[in-house]
Amino acid sequence: MKMWKLMLAGCLATLTMMAADATGKWTADMPGRDGNTMTVTMNLKVDSGAVTGTVSGRRGDSEISNGKVDGDTVSFDVVREYNGNKMIQHYVGKLDGDTIHFSIKMEGGMGGGQERKLEAHRATT
Repeated sequence: MKMWKLMLAGCLATLTMMAADATGKWTADMPGRDGNTMTVTMNLKVDSGAVTGTVSGRRGDSEISNGKVDGDTVSFDVVREYNGNKMIQHYVGKLDGDTIHFSIKMEGGMGGGQERKLEAHRATT
């Protein structure tokens, strides 16, 4: 009976780790000014619950900071600078298969703390 419990625990741990694997390339279309959209690319790497990588933007790639995975929740910050102003984007998302449903909140600069929604999809290539 004890062996059965150990095997079950191992299987559940494996499934949990697989379900929360956000490592890889993700793309999303972000609404912009005048109805134009911009494709955002996220290159994420998860190692022992920590998330690192980059997020693309109008001015190139920005490094991810404070990244972590907790169950199916992926969160990280992206710091951007524009005209000497520092802005921090806080990303919090729920991993759902090959989609991450993000809420993004801007601290400082444009956006005034308004929350934006973004769906990122795992890139197949």
